[in-house]
Amino acid sequence: MSKPCIICVAITGSLPKKENNPAVPITVTEQVESTQAAFEAGASIVHAHVRNDDETPSSDPEKFARLKEGLEKHCPGMIIQFSTGGRSGAGKERGGMIALQPDMASLSVGSNNFPTRVYENPPDLVDWLASEMRTHHVKPEIEAFDLSHIHQAVAMNRDGRIPGKLYVQFVMGVKNAMPVDRDVFDYYIKTVERLVPDAEWCAAGIGQHQFTLNEWCISSGGHTRTGLEDNIRLDRDTLAPSNAALVKRAADLCEKYERPVATWQQAREILGLPLKAA
Repeated sequence: MSKPCIICVAITGSLPKKENNPAVPITVTEQVESTQAAFEAGASIVHAHVRNDDETPSSDPEKFARLKEGLEKHCPGMIIQFSTGGRSGAGKERGGMIALQPDMASLSVGSNNFPTRVYENPPDLVDWLASEMRTHHVKPEIEAFDLSHIHQAVAMNRDGRIPGKLYVQFVMGVKNAMPVDRDVFDYYIKTVERLVPDAEWCAAGIGQHQFTLNEWCISSGGHTRTGLEDNIRLDRDTLAPSNAALVKRAADLCEKYERPVATWQQAREILGLPLKAA
């Protein structure tokens, strides 16, 4: 396969703390430095959350603004994707940073179970988030935790609520949600290719499943996600020393399967995003 593989690095998330792995970047300065190293290792998308000083999740637009400024300065051309996930805020608070016009933002189009709670994405909130993304020219990344989420994203694409070329990410390995199952993974791909042949897809594996999903994606012609948000270890006994180390592991898989790692220019072209001057 000669198709370039886009590597997304999810640098922080809402859950991992320094006590779990000292390499988890919490402050904006740490996040910028960690992302720069991951960018140089081959990541072309950064998926970003922000945190408070006590490491709790935040949806503060001012923090997102400072992060965006630092990323644009130190990672020129990299695709900046902000999270609108439910652990960082409630209701429309989750989309307060969309007006900052990142290149992309995550969009979960349906609800599902998380380890200890329901991840609620009611239709009115989903429609509002999608509307904000249209208004500010932000491309959604669909986070599909279930087959129904793929079908819902396709319906929203067809009626114009999510315009343009779809980018769908399969999230597998969250406790009480979709397990890591190869038959399901293959069916997800088949479903996307059948319903929206021009769409691009990727996948994220949580915890110990990250490397498995990296390999499935890369060997199947898709794109992939890695990073300390989803997984803090290289193996059972070894903490990952950085986001860059996890990106390098994905890049090594690209070499194994003879897939070039997408440059930021190629990633923007593949996803239909404007080319920004580096």
